[in-house]
Amino acid sequence: MNSEELKVRTKKFAVQVIKFVDGLKQSTSTLVLSKQIVRSSSSIGANYRAACGARSKAEFIAKLQIAREESDETLYWLEILQETSGRDDLNILTEECDELTAIFTAALKTARTN
Repeated sequence: MNSEELKVRTKKFAVQVIKFVDGLKQSTSTLVLSKQIVRSSSSIGANYRAACGARSKAEFIAKLQIAREESDETLYWLEILQETSGRDDLNILTEECDELTAIFTAALKTARTN
């Protein structure tokens, strides 16, 4: 997967999360979780794009690390939402988020050794 494909993939993921969240029954807890999930999921792609435009290796690694952290945070919030709502249709989002986290983890490992 090249950088442009990953940019598209992270943006698509954020859009899917937003659409999912917009369809949730709103309660106080769901509203709080929804805001957290939308923030962290949209931050994944934003930080990856920033990493792609980095001016140095150190800046690239720092931005990529933030993207990985946001991806892991999104996975956490999705898991909480799944456990509290009992919704099984979150599996697609959690699987994609888990894959994104793995991609960023591997990319960081490669960037640090090169």
